[in-house]
Amino acid sequence: MADLWDAIVLEASAESELWREALLPSAQRELRAVFSPLGEERFALGLETIYEGYLIHYGTPRLFAPADPDTALLLGDYLYAHGLVRIAGADGVDSVADLAELISLSAQVRAEGRDGDGSLWAATAALLGTKRLDEARAALRLRGDAGALDALARETAGSEVVDQALATHRSRLR
Repeated sequence: MADLWDAIVLEASAESELWREALLPSAQRELRAVFSPLGEERFALGLETIYEGYLIHYGTPRLFAPADPDTALLLGDYLYAHGLVRIAGADGVDSVADLAELISLSAQVRAEGRDGDGSLWAATAALLGTKRLDEARAALRLRGDAGALDALARETAGSEVVDQALATHRSRLR
């Protein structure tokens, strides 16, 4: 798993001086995977890269501490895009479509001040690219009901690992 964190840090550092300056000192980085343990190993780097972008936008990042809101917005979007590129290389269109839905719907949930983003993340990580998320995402989007997403995540990945991911997720949000 150390290679995962090294990859995110090294590639961001090589991409931009701004990203390099936004890095937390090594001793302050929290190298803890949150949602990638629910899914396939081949998606881990892409998922954790996108999740780090999400945390920059909505929570406490594990690797970065941008100096200002403009840098945070740009860095979060960079990490979203970079993670999507990684997933596209690992799988293809269906997985990228699932992640685009994840990013869009989680932003909607956050903007509306509703719960459910954790279950959305868990189900997406567990079922990435399987084409089994549409109805459950619609329930969250239209009715604010994350129950079907939670059930799918637990059925696929197991309740213990989902509980652990959701607890860690809640602790990182603002």
